[in-house]
Amino acid sequence: MNKVRKYDFLLLAFGASVFLLLHALMETEIIGAFWQLNIILACINIILAASLNLINGFTGQFSIGHAGFMAIGAYVSAIMTVKQGLPFAIAIIAAFAAAAALGFLIGVPTLRLSGDYLAIATLGLSEIIRVCILNTPYIGGASGFMGIPHLTNFPWAFGLMFLTVYLIKNIVNSAHGRALIAVRENEIAAETMGIDAAKYKTLAFTIGAGFAGLGGALFSHYFYLAHPSSFTFMRSFDILTMVVLGGLGSLSGSIIGAIILVFVSAALSDFPEWRMIIYAVTLIALMIFRPQGLLGNKELSEKMLGLLRKKEA
Repeated sequence: MNKVRKYDFLLLAFGASVFLLLHALMETEIIGAFWQLNIILACINIILAASLNLINGFTGQFSIGHAGFMAIGAYVSAIMTVKQGLPFAIAIIAAFAAAAALGFLIGVPTLRLSGDYLAIATLGLSEIIRVCILNTPYIGGASGFMGIPHLTNFPWAFGLMFLTVYLIKNIVNSAHGRALIAVRENEIAAETMGIDAAKYKTLAFTIGAGFAGLGGALFSHYFYLAHPSSFTFMRSFDILTMVVLGGLGSLSGSIIGAIILVFVSAALSDFPEWRMIIYAVTLIALMIFRPQGLLGNKELSEKMLGLLRKKEA
């Protein structure tokens, strides 16, 4: 068994163990309803953070329009289950496909931009999507899309979260992933070496948008509704914060960043007047003392191997 297959097997075994443990604790109600909600929310946020990290961290683009793709997934999946009466699995596939298709259509012209200009373009796109939703009575308009069935549960959220992380990990570790990282490090040098930078930037944007749509589908079918106010700039900012907190270019950093922010927010729910202040101060302190994020661009497995080597030395 080569190293990659062995690592994949260990990752699968670890994911199955975590799932069985958490599922057993939820079934026996040792983990109450409040923390169950936050665990499922953490799974959704990991999907969103990992997909944005593929765009921002591994490909070096600066997108802040993830909430727009999340909204596409939320509304398309709701139409599939409520208006068309289709199974949840079909709705999830449709949400992924619709968000990915829009990501591709928007990505082709806008990815010629870079840096601040790309950030402004993606922010504008997100707002256009939200305003279109606000003015579409078929999906509830400003009142939101009501009556969405509660189909997202822990197995769905954890399974799709694990699948997302696993697929993005394999993309990053493939030859295409090396090309994405080469584009991030130096786009001109990458093109000189024969890498089609525009193609790989569009590919990362399309895949990232698709997984954001997947997160949106889970979100709307857990909270019973899809409302335009759930997909504002602040939602994109929250996802970006998770990525930066964990470390741009680190998939395990995205997981840690999403978990920390969800549970810090939940732990401070009894102090709503202090929550945003503590939240903001924590982020400022992190940017001062650890501007590269908790893991930088390293993966948790690399950090653990480094510690083991130091102990052996």
